[in-house]
Amino acid sequence: MRSLAGLPKAHLHLHLEGAMRPATLAELAGEHDEQPPDLRGDFASFEDFMPLYRVAARLVREGPRENLLRLVREVVEDAAADGAVWIEPHVNPLTYEADPHAALDVLDAVIDEGRRTAARLGIGFGVVVFARRNADPSEGIETARLAARRADNGVVAFGLAGDEARYPPEPFARAFAIARDAGLISAPHAGELAGPASVRAALDVLSARRIAHGVRAVEDPALLTRLAAEGVVLDVCPTSNVVLGVVKSLSAHPLPLLLQAGIRCTLNADDPLLFGPGLLEEYETARAAFALSDHQLAAIARTSIESSGAPSTIVDQAITLIRDWLNNPDRANTPEGQEALRLTRP
Repeated sequence: MRSLAGLPKAHLHLHLEGAMRPATLAELAGEHDEQPPDLRGDFASFEDFMPLYRVAARLVREGPRENLLRLVREVVEDAAADGAVWIEPHVNPLTYEADPHAALDVLDAVIDEGRRTAARLGIGFGVVVFARRNADPSEGIETARLAARRADNGVVAFGLAGDEARYPPEPFARAFAIARDAGLISAPHAGELAGPASVRAALDVLSARRIAHGVRAVEDPALLTRLAAEGVVLDVCPTSNVVLGVVKSLSAHPLPLLLQAGIRCTLNADDPLLFGPGLLEEYETARAAFALSDHQLAAIARTSIESSGAPSTIVDQAITLIRDWLNNPDRANTPEGQEALRLTRP
């Protein structure tokens, strides 16, 4: 059995603050003379989840800039350890600084630190800037303008996060038009807390090319056909879906059905601080819980690379390395072989 740690992959659906290491959370809480929150992961709903996320985010935002840079470094290091050759964490710089000029400085700091760390580790780094559904749509427009200013220098996609059941996408159509005009991938959340209509709106209103989650599209066979025909990618997070009650259990998760329908899917961790597993463990879970073959897992990894915002040099190298992983199973299980399955340049 090939080591999944050596399978080159991209991590596309990961919220920066939600990817904090538990030890880092505890340390930052101590610096604020606070007890760290309980991370048991017993969430009855999205509303139960968000307060814990906000605590983690606040501890980063209220501290010195070094806390943010540390978070970026550690998130990139964890991705590389899981076999990622490209990572795209989601961040909203306006949640750090309300002034657009100061927010752009925050975004630049994230990009610079992410690139430095990625280069040190021999992988690549980009950013998904996201708008908040629960904020005024005018903030979404300002967020899109910030993202567009770095569209050719670190930002690769534009997203939309928050409770989709309460906040539909229509008010954010202009923001996404700005992002698309700048060449950014449209990658909103949809099909998690709301059903197929949410996914369809992401397609029709926001021209989504990647959808964060999207798993509830399985409830509408016609929508599955459309997603497959249009080549839209679903950035799926199985453990997150179980913990938040989107699906009842891993055995009930629709990922196998989505793949059978011909839909391109990627595997991701979403918020490992709160849900537990990182990227590698999600691949291992897919192998064990869904009985996916190595060829299927390699196809998922390839989709993650091809649908990312990575430059063509990284995409081409990674696809070659994925092919090597499949063709040389013995080498993939040795430390030397895993080291060989890395990019020659970030």
